[in-house]
Amino acid sequence: MTASLLDHAPAGVFDRSRRLSNRPHEQVVFCQDAATGLRAIVAIHSTALGPALGGTRFYPYADEATALEDVLRLSWGMTYKAAVAGVNLGGGKAVILGDPVTDKSDALLAAYGRFVESLGGRYVTAADVGTAAGDLDVVGRHTRHAVGRTTAAGGSGDSSPLTALGVFRAMRAGAEHVWGTASLDGRTVGVEGLGKVGYELVRLLVADGAAVMVADVNPGAVARVAADFPVRIASSVVDAPVDVYAPCALGGTLTTSTGSALGARLVCGAANNQLARPEVEDLLRDRGITWVPDYVANAGGLIQVAGEVDGSEPSVVRSRVDAIFDRTAEIFAMSRTLGIGPGAAANRLAEQRIDAA
Repeated sequence: MTASLLDHAPAGVFDRSRRLSNRPHEQVVFCQDAATGLRAIVAIHSTALGPALGGTRFYPYADEATALEDVLRLSWGMTYKAAVAGVNLGGGKAVILGDPVTDKSDALLAAYGRFVESLGGRYVTAADVGTAAGDLDVVGRHTRHAVGRTTAAGGSGDSSPLTALGVFRAMRAGAEHVWGTASLDGRTVGVEGLGKVGYELVRLLVADGAAVMVADVNPGAVARVAADFPVRIASSVVDAPVDVYAPCALGGTLTTSTGSALGARLVCGAANNQLARPEVEDLLRDRGITWVPDYVANAGGLIQVAGEVDGSEPSVVRSRVDAIFDRTAEIFAMSRTLGIGPGAAANRLAEQRIDAA
């Protein structure tokens, strides 16, 4: 291969991993099962604190390179999420390439479960976009390393309520930081993405007295929320007149463009990888907008399934999710003291715990 061709060759796994941080991935495994059509990638970023836990995303990626980029970013984020949440787990993630509506089958999930089992416990899977507790029941019949199954199958069930609770607690800590009071009563919150977590977050916000504006590309999801709660519907909440912007769909919605147009004073939501680029946080800070790092706010689901791994009682798990408020406040305090953004402060907390291990 000529030098010019090498210069233009797409980045491989190692290069992509190094671009994320100076803490590269330990292992990336590709799986294919011709009989069921399974094509999956598992990325294990770190096992310093324990087995790498992370959900399995079933999604119709445009191509394999896009899927690889996503799983590397998500697994890296899981390492930091687990470290900040204080659980004894590392970070991993898996993606299954395909449309869950048309491609998902029990046979495919069984093949995936056997693949997870072959990793010997280094990776523990849970649900994510495109998978649910019932799917984990099928996966869990073929591996000992699946959590987030239904209660009937011995799991802790749907993690959406506790994920939403964690976001809500982080949002209240953000409100205290911005406005001096943790209550969201009278604040306008724009919730983008009305899936299971978004729905539960709307419920908590309405109960706290917030005025809620919602947006989703799925008309059915909007109709469901509008039928159950007093909300205002918008085509977009990013540039709407809201106090809080809560991204709860897929990541990357905070770009240079949207960050410049954002009207909210506080950003706190359930979506992973909300910043399209790291420097967007600096743009938000310059505009006086406080961002709660996504992996801090959305750790409730991780904390729930971590409770399955260590056998914690539901009341103990709930108290750990409630403590997301305190952890968020601690990150803001570090941010003020060191003169750095909340994202950098959260990363520093995570790395201190990882390095201590």
